[in-house]
Amino acid sequence: MSYLQSRSWTWSFRNPPAAIWPLLADTARFNEAANLPRHKITEIPGPDGAVAYFGEVRMGPFDIKWQERPVNWISGQFFEHVRDFSSGPLSQLGAHLDLSCDPGTGKAIATYTLSARPRNWVGRLLLATKFFSSSGETFGRMVAEADRYAAGEAPTVFTYAAPAVSAELRAKVDRMVAEIEATPNGHALARRLADHVVQAQEVDLWHIRPLGLARSWQVPERHAIELCLQAVKAGLLELRWDILCPRCRVAKAWSGGLDRLPTGAHCSSCNIDYDRDFSKNVEASFRPAPAIRVLESGEYCMWGPMSVPHVRAQIHLAPGERRDLTGHLAPGPYRLRTLEPGPECDIHHDGTAFPSLVIGRESVTAGPVAPAGSLRFENHSDRPRVAIIESRQWVADCLTADRVTALQAFRDLFSEDVLRPGDEVSVGRITLLFSDLKASTALYQQIGDAAAYHLVRDHFAFMADIIRNHDGAVVKTIGDAVMAAFARPQDGLRAALAIQRDLAARSSSEGNRAIIVKLGLHQGPSIAVTLNDRLDYFGSTVNMAARLQGQSVGGDIVLSQEMIDDPTVTPALAGLQAQPDRAALKGFAEPLPFYRITP
Repeated sequence: MSYLQSRSWTWSFRNPPAAIWPLLADTARFNEAANLPRHKITEIPGPDGAVAYFGEVRMGPFDIKWQERPVNWISGQFFEHVRDFSSGPLSQLGAHLDLSCDPGTGKAIATYTLSARPRNWVGRLLLATKFFSSSGETFGRMVAEADRYAAGEAPTVFTYAAPAVSAELRAKVDRMVAEIEATPNGHALARRLADHVVQAQEVDLWHIRPLGLARSWQVPERHAIELCLQAVKAGLLELRWDILCPRCRVAKAWSGGLDRLPTGAHCSSCNIDYDRDFSKNVEASFRPAPAIRVLESGEYCMWGPMSVPHVRAQIHLAPGERRDLTGHLAPGPYRLRTLEPGPECDIHHDGTAFPSLVIGRESVTAGPVAPAGSLRFENHSDRPRVAIIESRQWVADCLTADRVTALQAFRDLFSEDVLRPGDEVSVGRITLLFSDLKASTALYQQIGDAAAYHLVRDHFAFMADIIRNHDGAVVKTIGDAVMAAFARPQDGLRAALAIQRDLAARSSSEGNRAIIVKLGLHQGPSIAVTLNDRLDYFGSTVNMAARLQGQSVGGDIVLSQEMIDDPTVTPALAGLQAQPDRAALKGFAEPLPFYRITP
């Protein structure tokens, strides 16, 4: 019988655990930098809905095959990963990382344990020679690199040899950089993006997320989004629409255009079918254009805490097992569920003791609170289950379709990227602004058609500029009116305030040539459709926003109850008096409340 052998290494860091955990728990990046080969994963659903994961790779003379066990982890505390091999020199390989905090210094301490069981004489020879010593050297080097990166002393997490760039490719990239910067969307960031595309690790390029770049580069989010959109037009990047699984948040279907967007998808990992929603699980992501850099297929690590960073804990439980593990979760909304298909439970955690995650035969519930400083998992079912605690604050770097399609740069650059005729996609929440000119007929009579036409045209231009600068987009113009969309209500209100304040300032200098604009704002669910070859919105939210504009007297802003009640809008209302009103609006059965503000 072959016995399990193991070695452990302990390292002290100059940085706290919160800075070290995201680096060491990023197992895909770690494995790529350690020059481990990509491997293929096959997912096979079982009769009970659970999914088994099998991997295979060619390493030297060996065809290695194994079954993946789901990784156990608690974010910021530990992870453990085990593979059971059916071929190759080993029968089992495991890795366990424990991360703790030195109570005296507040700095991180990590203990890494590597365990292996030989499968044959080759495996015994491998473990008896350099397997553990060479692994320890590699781990030690990379741990030191991670510490330097966390301290701000290195530009990348791990030492990585980027692909060679030919003179021809470099010249092509230089031309693209110049082309991007010649537009309003470059923001002096094109060179930085180009260097990222040709030099970064592959794990950073499978899904280039503009919001992640903005956070890393400390630039406005809109600038990073506009940069990536313009880079697609220049040929540096490709845009793809991913339909993310609502459970694991991994893309299981995608398309290169909205007109080819699937209506739903099947997640083999979670063994569920799911639909699409612009504001929930349709993501705009980017990757290098193949002419610039080809990304090879395969996985460096399918399972890992940073592959699904919204999952704060994932723990395998045997039937009837209860586990108490050290852990603390920040306040916020969470979902308790299992890796396997089944029910789930949403809770709001106040930051004190966390409730137990209790798995029944057909249920997942929040049980009594666990002891302070710990997380409790209970499996009352008759089969093994993997318990999951996930944050419902979504993936911070996910650029959802509702947001990108409500940006002016997308409308300008990708006006042809629309849904196929007859198709419609749910939008969980969108903010719509409607405007109209007050007494436009009298304006034309007063100053003449030509002068009025130029004045109205200028009014469209300055409104479009304000809307773009507040992360919105002009959906369409209708006569003298404008319909604009914003992914966030606070952006819509701030744009409306800027429009009225700008017009008020103009009126003092233009006298009788001043124009007066009526504005209405509402937010709510909608349907995205293609109308007149443009991406448009349909539904009662659209009708309400248009009707509210009709209640404006000019120079003011009329807001729906939903806008006033939104806490993200409150800061923008500071110092303004919201006057309540009520009226019967066309198309709505009952009189509805609204509020009027005058900047």
